[in-house]
Order: sequence, then structure tokens, then C-alpha cells
Amino acid sequence: MRLLFIRHGDPDYEKDSVTEKGAREIGLLADRLVNENIAAAYVSPLGRAQVTAQATLSRIGLAGTTCDWMREFDGTVTMPQTGEKHIFWDFLPSFLEKYPALYSPESWQGVPFVRESDVPQKYAAVCKGLDGVLAAHGYVRQGRHYAVTCANRDTLAFFCHFGVTCVMLSHLFGLSPVPLLHHFAAAPSSVTTVYTEERREGVALFRAAALGDTSHLYAAKEPPSFSARFCEVYDSDERHD
Repeated sequence: MRLLFIRHGDPDYEKDSVTEKGAREIGLLADRLVNENIAAAYVSPLGRAQVTAQATLSRIGLAGTTCDWMREFDGTVTMPQTGEKHIFWDFLPSFLEKYPALYSPESWQGVPFVRESDVPQKYAAVCKGLDGVLAAHGYVRQGRHYAVTCANRDTLAFFCHFGVTCVMLSHLFGLSPVPLLHHFAAAPSSVTTVYTEERREGVALFRAAALGDTSHLYAAKEPPSFSARFCEVYDSDERHD
């Protein structure tokens, strides 16, 4: 089985839709995806993901399933030093260095300010939702692997957001979400491709073949959007916060 995690086009957050550039991006994305033989599609309820999905699904005649658990991951923590609420996917390096356990698959949820927040509950909801979809398509979670109840080569498309994609990938790969959220970036309209590997009959793992691929934009000479990244060098007018 193949999973495609697709980020929405360049976002207009105020309108919860996409910008004019985003509209061009999702058109090019649709040109790419119409040939991918998508068997089923799952879509975040947020507008920017819905419009992105519709650009493709309307062309292939497929109805997507809207899943509330696929909305952007918005878990927050109370910062130890300031007592202020802070989004979980945006910590500065100086903060991360104080809490190395955040990088541990076994320990990250036990860090006090994480344990006392809504992050573990929201993380569990995403994992449960993803595992429900995979089970319906023949792959049932058992510990760190998946039992294969119906081996297949179907392609599932998930139209959603960067943060929740990192959460899903961390669950599939047995990782803390922190390194994915803070050290990877998937540009708007990008495609992350993950395959099952059934090297022993009935036992599957997932392996990423591409993360944040925007080749459909390069082919059309449409530059990727900057969203999901921060300034490349400090002395610039690019996003710092």
C-alpha cells in the first residue's frame, strides 16, 4: 500500500483557503495526481485542505472522506519559564537543548510540560484516526508494526497540513514528533510518499520514499512557497517568528 500525505496549497489563513499562488499550486498538483490511481482520499475539515483536495478529486471523480482528526495539529503547552501558552511545533533551539527527552520516542510525552498539556490527548486522537483508516484498508497496528490482513497496492491520499503529517509520520515510524516538526519542512502542495514493506508475510512496516516533494512545481517553473520554513540567515527579512 502507498500513502500520499499532501499539504494544502499556499495558505490564506484569514480566509482559511489558498492564495492566488496557492490556486496555481493546487492546479499543478492536480495535474500530477490525476495519474496516481488514488483508491481513497481523506481530507482535513479545514478550508485550505478542502479546496486543495477538491481540485484533484473533482477531476478523478472521487469523493473524499472528511476526518476531523486530520485538522492541523494545534496542541499547546505551558512554557516552563513564562507560563505562557505555546504551540507544540515551534520551539527555539535554545529551548530544545534544555529538554533532550523531547527527542526520545519513549520519553517525549513524559516531559512535565508536555504531560500536563493537551498534546498527548491530541496526539493519541490522530494516531487512533490513522490506525482506523489503515485497518479498514488491511493493515492493523500491533505494537510497532502492522499486521497485514489484506495485502494490497492501493494508494491512499491524505489532504491535510504539515504539523499533523509530522504526527502521523512519527506514529508510523516509531519516532518522537519533535525532530520531524522542527527539522523537516514540507512546502505547500508538496507530496510525501510512504510505502508498506512486507518483508515477512503478514508483517508490515512503513518507509518514506519522498518527503515534501514539489517536483510538480519545478516542472512548471512555479517556485515553492516559503511557508513552513523560517529565515535561512538571521540578517534577512524572511520569517523569524
